Amino acid sequence: MSVIKTKLNTHSKEFAENAAYMQIFVDNFKEKLETALVGGSSQARDKHLARGKLLVRERIAKLIDPHSRFMEFSALAAYGMYDNDVHSAAIITGIGIVHGQEVIIVANDATIKGGTYYPLTAKKHLRAQEIAEQNRLPCIYLVDSGGAFLPLQDDVFPDRDHFGRVFFNQARLSAQGIPQIAVVMGSCTAGGAYVPAMSDEAVIVKNQGTIFCDVHSRISGVTDYLADNDEHALSLTREIISNLNFKKLGQLQQREVIEPLYPISELYGVIHHDPRKQYDVREVIARLVDGSELQEFKKLFGVSLVCGFAHLHGYPIGIIANNGILFSDAALKGTHFIELCNQRGIPLLFLQNIAGFMVGKKYEHEGIAKHGAKMVAAVACAEVPKFTVIIGGSFG
Repeated sequence: MSVIKTKLNTHSKEFAENAAYMQIFVDNFKEKLETALVGGSSQARDKHLARGKLLVRERIAKLIDPHSRFMEFSALAAYGMYDNDVHSAAIITGIGIVHGQEVIIVANDATIKGGTYYPLTAKKHLRAQEIAEQNRLPCIYLVDSGGAFLPLQDDVFPDRDHFGRVFFNQARLSAQGIPQIAVVMGSCTAGGAYVPAMSDEAVIVKNQGTIFCDVHSRISGVTDYLADNDEHALSLTREIISNLNFKKLGQLQQREVIEPLYPISELYGVIHHDPRKQYDVREVIARLVDGSELQEFKKLFGVSLVCGFAHLHGYPIGIIANNGILFSDAALKGTHFIELCNQRGIPLLFLQNIAGFMVGKKYEHEGIAKHGAKMVAAVACAEVPKFTVIIGGSFG
């Protein structure tokens, strides 16, 4: 593969201005994130701890493998909504590694309104299940919820993609052979009681799980394991995962990880502070991919779209990156490349910075609508994993 040679002047005034402007946004984001990661109020957290329970993020930290990282989804969900105190939509979701197996973790935060489900809580839960289905990842539900937030029940219950869809998804995922594991660590009332009941295996914590732990462990058989406390429950859950005999599909050929030749921190200076100003997206790619290497596809054709094969942390990846407005030739190029990646089972990474498709009489005569539609269809029909990173505008 060819190594991307940077043309970026890191000592220029423009680079310094871009970096300083971006740093303001990064600092602001980190401040918001720190607030969200705290969870509920100090009073609610103290009350939770006084019951001998672990905080939700402590539970996740003890569940996943030591020294592994938890990749969280939508940490700022519900930011600024519901009186601005339902941080992360009262539910933590993401991908963790348990006994070497990637899993989806869905964990209620009982320090926020008792872990009840707001409209965005349900949406976030469903999104995690969607990712689990698309990537065939086992699901672990750390249940500590009072069910739906009743003052907003008209936006939580009735629609197709509301709270009830959680149980539909559990049934469908289990039927596809994707393990569903529930750990009842606190409140499990109303509709939420279906989560453990519809799981393949369920753990319940003595004197904490509120679906009558002794009855369901000894008599009804709803739960499969009775734990003494949170730590014991999480240990049992790890044992369950170790015995899944679950095999991932679509293994990719990995190679040794090579760091990019240029510091990733320079990205702050690459992306222009004025969204109307264009920059060469190859400067972004050079600071992301292994060894800054890119096998560029149709380099001289459809130049407003950069397509190419690369590796990202050892994994093969197909990159589609905007480098200007989209013309017919760029759309055709993108369609061809997407179809190639789909045929070869290579995941797609979209680096998005676009004002839309080109418009005007000349471009309509060239069939921009049809060519653009072909690219949309190719994306929709591609069955490989797709990731999008917005690195500028996203219009049209």
